[in-house]
Amino acid sequence: MGSAAELAAAALMMLGFPALMLAALIPSVYAFAAAAAVTYLADHYLHRKDSYLVSRLSKVRAGLSIRFLIRQLLLILLLARMALADNLIYYGAVACFIAFYGLQAPQGALVTLIRNRRRMPVATRNVDLKSRIRIPDAPSRHLLDRSAEKMLHLDLAAVVGILVSAAAGTSVPGFVGICVTLLLGCLYVLALVPYVRGKKIPPNPEKVLAAVDDWLREYRPQTVLYFSGSKDSAYQVNMWLETMEQLDSRPLVILRERVILASLAPTTAPVICVPGGVHLMNMELSTVRVALYAANVGKNIHMLRVPTMKHVFIGHGDSDKLASVNPFSKVYDEVWTAGRAGRDRYAIADVGVRDDDIVEVGRPQLAPIQSRRDVPESRVPTVLYAPTWEGWDANPGNTSLVLAGENIVKKLVKADPPVRVLYKPHPFTGTVSKAAGSAHQRIMALVEKAAAERAADSRFSVDAAAQEQAKGDLARIEARLAELSGSAGDRGDEAEATRDGVADVGKHEEIARLRGEWNDAYWRSFGSFEHRVIAGAEPRLYDCFNVSDAMVSDISSVVSDFIASGKPYAVTDSAELGVEEFKRQNTAVRAAVILSNSAAELGELLGAVRNPDGDPLAEDRKELKQYLLGPDEPTSIEQFNSAVADLALKAHTRNLGQESRTSAGAAGADELSDQLSPAQPVPAAGDPDGTTQR
Repeated sequence: MGSAAELAAAALMMLGFPALMLAALIPSVYAFAAAAAVTYLADHYLHRKDSYLVSRLSKVRAGLSIRFLIRQLLLILLLARMALADNLIYYGAVACFIAFYGLQAPQGALVTLIRNRRRMPVATRNVDLKSRIRIPDAPSRHLLDRSAEKMLHLDLAAVVGILVSAAAGTSVPGFVGICVTLLLGCLYVLALVPYVRGKKIPPNPEKVLAAVDDWLREYRPQTVLYFSGSKDSAYQVNMWLETMEQLDSRPLVILRERVILASLAPTTAPVICVPGGVHLMNMELSTVRVALYAANVGKNIHMLRVPTMKHVFIGHGDSDKLASVNPFSKVYDEVWTAGRAGRDRYAIADVGVRDDDIVEVGRPQLAPIQSRRDVPESRVPTVLYAPTWEGWDANPGNTSLVLAGENIVKKLVKADPPVRVLYKPHPFTGTVSKAAGSAHQRIMALVEKAAAERAADSRFSVDAAAQEQAKGDLARIEARLAELSGSAGDRGDEAEATRDGVADVGKHEEIARLRGEWNDAYWRSFGSFEHRVIAGAEPRLYDCFNVSDAMVSDISSVVSDFIASGKPYAVTDSAELGVEEFKRQNTAVRAAVILSNSAAELGELLGAVRNPDGDPLAEDRKELKQYLLGPDEPTSIEQFNSAVADLALKAHTRNLGQESRTSAGAAGADELSDQLSPAQPVPAAGDPDGTTQR
């Protein structure tokens, strides 16, 4: 429902309109002016915050235009109640507001026309369209962003002028305000006109699609990563971008939704966003031999229909959840899993995916995860608590937050010898379940309280100079990253981003290096003993893995990924299945400490951290790592590239076979046609037309 401040602003705005009516009926110019100021400011605040309440007001017949119209009508009522109905300012106000609304029609039409014309049939990154078609600069954001709100607020000059006239008894201020409002409205409309004429109009869809096909013929992509989904699922394609950059074949990323493109992580791989199914099916992709799919969605059919390429499901994480053995997976030529566990998972599920169609390729994304290291006595061990979210259903086994989260954190912050707690919740936490959201808030409060208590504990000391140095490094790195990334206002619209969206490889590499330096400086900027809530995107999950000595989590791909480190971990049996049944159902927990909702078993995990030589599950973790993620050698990216090359060869062989059969079929058809045709008489000498005279 919005923040408390947004709710307060909405309440003030809605109460302001009855106050306006009351002030108009009394009548009181000063009361009207005060109430009008409240409604203007509250309205502006809600729009600046992009509040959810703005759209809700529109649904109850209290939209933006209606609110401004009511305020203007009440101003006319105020003038009438002040016996100014025969005054020139009264007629001027009526004429002004009618003319002002007349200007809003062309302004709205022009804004809509500009946006529609600049929305091209495709949007791209790292595709050179600039040399093929002319894409003009986008209009200033000041013209198009919140255009209706800006246009309506131009009435402020007229409203203020008319109120001054009503109070002062002279029409001059009112007509000055009226002229300013109408002049600004006309100028706004005139400023938009050039963008619907001449060279400021982007090329038509046919030219854009032809330019994309021309680029594709020149680039000749070989391996495609195809993705469709909602804005919240962008992480599923982002996790594969670095792998695509490391392919031995020429990569291409194809997206189906513009919101995904807007949320796409920086990459040097070419990206084409094609919302239209017909446009995609007509696109020049004849050189593609392998298509990779990160999610099972309906729009996959638009690519699956192409027989000249082989189709592979690679997923977006490896876990024992049902999504990892979706029956839809049998539509693909192959299904790639990280290790043997994925193969066995499909065999047990018996959903129609053949064992011969499964290929184990490892997890290239896990390369940054560092292996276990001994904890020196001088350092406080770190335990990461990374629960998953509550999911779309009410299954208590989805997350440990509600039933076990507080118990886990309380025992960790009170552990003796002490440990440091890092709490990194799933970004979707609390979006479905209020109970999960409340538990999350309580856990954050526990961690922050424990951090404050530890900061005051004389046993823990910090190197203030080193922390200040680290904070200075953070500020310097963040400034440079902001400079390299550019502000949102500098990027123009989607068409301009398509034109200028070819990545600078040097800049891309510098950003990657700076992000590594930022991560190092971040961990140095506070004590190695300090509890921490890490709720944002940075530092990333794998960075948290690398500074942690153990982890507590739930059934999710997070557990499978953490196993790559070889470090001790615990998983909560929130559904209370029992240890044996829990391990039977979930492969990834077979080398874990299984926690009940009371978290009484946490001592086993902490013991393994403090005494690695006495860790009873160390060998089990090593075996499970290979079972789940495959061997360390060859590296996962080498396995992945090999799988791509093998499948591309199969696609090429299939295509050659089809061409041969087509050629043989055509030759056979010609021969059969000749055999079935009646014999033609041979013309006699002197009978050029082959007829016989009788």
